[in-house]
Amino acid sequence: MNNKRVRTRFAPSPTGYMHIGNLRTALYAYLFAKSQHGDFILRIEDTDRARYVADAVEFIENTLKLAKIYPDEGPHNGGNFGPYVQSERMEIYKKYAEQLVESGHAYRCFCESKSDDMDNSATDANDNKKFGGYDRHCRNLSQAEIDKNLAEGKPYVIRQKMPLTGETTFFDVLHGNITIANEELEDQVLLKRDGMPTYNFANVIDDHLMEVTHIIRGTEFITSTPKHVLLYQFFNWEMPTFIHLAPVMGKAEDGSISKLSKRHGATSFGDLVNMGYLPEAITNYVALLGWNPKNTNQEIFTMDELINVFSLDGLSKSPAVFDYDKLNWMSGEYFKNMTDADFASAMTKFVNLDDNLKSKSEYLAGLLKTRVNKLSEIDSMIQFLITMPDFDSELYVNKRNKVTVEKSIEILTPAFEMLNKISDDEWTVDNLNEKVSNFTAGTGLKVGTVMWPMRIAVSGQKVTPGGVIEILYLLGKKISLQRMQQSLDNLKNL
Repeated sequence: MNNKRVRTRFAPSPTGYMHIGNLRTALYAYLFAKSQHGDFILRIEDTDRARYVADAVEFIENTLKLAKIYPDEGPHNGGNFGPYVQSERMEIYKKYAEQLVESGHAYRCFCESKSDDMDNSATDANDNKKFGGYDRHCRNLSQAEIDKNLAEGKPYVIRQKMPLTGETTFFDVLHGNITIANEELEDQVLLKRDGMPTYNFANVIDDHLMEVTHIIRGTEFITSTPKHVLLYQFFNWEMPTFIHLAPVMGKAEDGSISKLSKRHGATSFGDLVNMGYLPEAITNYVALLGWNPKNTNQEIFTMDELINVFSLDGLSKSPAVFDYDKLNWMSGEYFKNMTDADFASAMTKFVNLDDNLKSKSEYLAGLLKTRVNKLSEIDSMIQFLITMPDFDSELYVNKRNKVTVEKSIEILTPAFEMLNKISDDEWTVDNLNEKVSNFTAGTGLKVGTVMWPMRIAVSGQKVTPGGVIEILYLLGKKISLQRMQQSLDNLKNL
């Protein structure tokens, strides 16, 4: 298949939202296909009806769009290999299941078992135990018994007839040759009583018919792959290339490492976006969770740059650890590179600005974008601009700048008079900077000594995004003077 046009697929089940592992699988499949000028397919595997979530398909499609992963084919993209939703392909699966029965590689099982009506994707994908499942009671029924059961209308499933001896070997790009003894393989259900296929059957049929050349998925499917390999062999179909990705791990507060889950914090793409990380930054970070570009130390990539440098030999066999510190750093780099206008637009979804601040949102953005790692941090950072914090005289004491309560009153009294003389039209950053600088020089004091009480008087807190000039400008003349006068009165009444 290596000489054919590369075709990869992302085939999620609509049973919930997209966690980081799902996103990474989709991203790697997309990057590899695009790097090889091939096709990336979105296929919805909805055979597990018991766990079906109504809005999950739409959520998956929206998430891919946010991450800038654009399928060439899919439920709403068209293509020549549809339908791209498994529940719409029932007759196809029935045809191939019956074909396996005719060729002697599958059989009808009339035994009653609730587990036969459940999708076996979850159990098979995580089952490393030696075979101990179905006892193969119906495997060797005579034709007469089969005909009798059919005549009586007995319901049945179709099971794959596994070899009882020998081994099945397949090659994985990351892990090399993998061999599993056939005696460990259960005669898995291919078609359930209601005619719905199981995951392990449907994905093989679909991958072949959709001409998928490279299957990229998690290591949890390694133990299921021999079953898939045998199906390819039974049909005499060409085998795709398998790439099983190492899992994404999370680090707990005690330093222990385990598979990424909700106990490690936000683990879905949507959760991270809602926390205020840019979708581009999340995608960039996820790309580096188990893959490294060759011949470069670059870490910040556009999607086009990722496509240009992506290769399978950059994938790691070792599990990757999701690191919020690294994500925060990367997110911060994205913010720094944004225009003030773009950052202002992005932050409006996370903060409620009054009319005054809305008119100065781009200026505010310029102050904030180098100080945050996620947009959800902004609201608490700028609350002081909307509501003056409670008065605290201790804030005016600064030993380093030799500022005391008495010194603060001494500085703020003439500072208020100086600011009051500036007209509304002159209340600009440049003019404020000039006036305050001249005032400071006239006091004969150090800059820090003057600026400290002025900033505390109008902000009410020690740490602020921006200094005195920036805060005065953002607040405007009226509110700045009101705050400074109230602070002076509070200091004098101590």
